[in-house]
Amino acid sequence: MIKGFKTRKYEKYTVAVVIVLAFLGLGYGGYFYYVTASEIVQNTEDLESTILNLEDKNIALANSLQKEQEKNGLFETQIGEIAGTVGNLDKLAKTDKELLQKYSKVYFLNENYVPNGLSDIPKEYLLQKERNLKIHTKVLPYLEEMINDLNKNNTPVQVVSAYRSFNEQSSLKNQYTVTYGSGANTFSADQGYSEHQLGTAVDLTTESLGANFTDFGDTKAYGWLLDNAYKYGFILSYPKGNAYYQFEPWHFRFVGKALAKRLYEEKQYFYDLSQRNIDAYLINIFD
Repeated sequence: MIKGFKTRKYEKYTVAVVIVLAFLGLGYGGYFYYVTASEIVQNTEDLESTILNLEDKNIALANSLQKEQEKNGLFETQIGEIAGTVGNLDKLAKTDKELLQKYSKVYFLNENYVPNGLSDIPKEYLLQKERNLKIHTKVLPYLEEMINDLNKNNTPVQVVSAYRSFNEQSSLKNQYTVTYGSGANTFSADQGYSEHQLGTAVDLTTESLGANFTDFGDTKAYGWLLDNAYKYGFILSYPKGNAYYQFEPWHFRFVGKALAKRLYEEKQYFYDLSQRNIDAYLINIFD
């Protein structure tokens, strides 16, 4: 009896110890769980804060990069503009400023002026094949193209006069003066005032008219030129009613495609514009 009683007593103690230990374990486990969960929450918050800080830094870096790129783009644009300006100034400096000046009793070319380059006009384009007529070298391709297109349109023309030097103009004017007296001033420029000295003007005729080209205004070729010469950079210098000379339907001057196109579209003539407006087209006269 006593032995059995002791055994049950020990069992009770054992159970009590186990229960106490269990409660202690649960308490420690709960505490451990609480501590671990708190650390996880704190670590998560710290990580999120770090990510936000990194995102802010990335945004700041991206903004800085964008600003630097914009600065570089601006610098490139400015450098390009400067280079373009320098290039234009260099191009303008190499372009003969006389080419778009108003002559015809307005502007004077001295006896020493000669175009930068002169080339022979091919014989096939001349009325008098035995003559040696010249034109500004850079104008020749435009003249050839225009005459070739006139031929294709069955309205062929031939060149009767082109570049004339100061002395040649003087000699010609003297001949006209002897024949026509002061009346020569209505159709012939004094030396130094002729567009022909520039090497950019030509007098045109047809085979049927020959050297008597005063009736050129009645030809189909003239009508074609009025509608198309601007496409090749040529303009009629002395239309009806101009303030300088009599109507000269045969006399065409090269001024460049851009200026010729403007004059055609605005129904204006070269001498209608101010010299300042004309000068703006000099840099691109051969483009």
